[in-house]
Amino acid sequence: MEQEITEKNFDAVTGQGKPVMIDFWATWCGPCRRLAPVVEELAAEYDGKVIVGKCDIEENTDLTDRFGIMNVPTIVFIKDGKEVDRVVGAAAKSVFQEKLNALI
Repeated sequence: MEQEITEKNFDAVTGQGKPVMIDFWATWCGPCRRLAPVVEELAAEYDGKVIVGKCDIEENTDLTDRFGIMNVPTIVFIKDGKEVDRVVGAAAKSVFQEKLNALI
């Protein structure tokens, strides 16, 4: 299951030594809702290898600003505490799998 990423737990989550995929989303965003089942599937498929999380942009404005999130959904990939890639907008599951496989 995907993990909720917040301003309070961000450092702890990204400091675990595993790659991290964060779905920046909003409750009012239609494409975000369509992407949610894909993110959930990816969390199950990559369990133990990658931390897959979701960050509500309206509840975590500091993280939203920190990553310069201008559109949702935006998926950010983090390795060794640094952003290494991102996808803006909904994309096919295979796009995310390719990016996750490159991180592990």
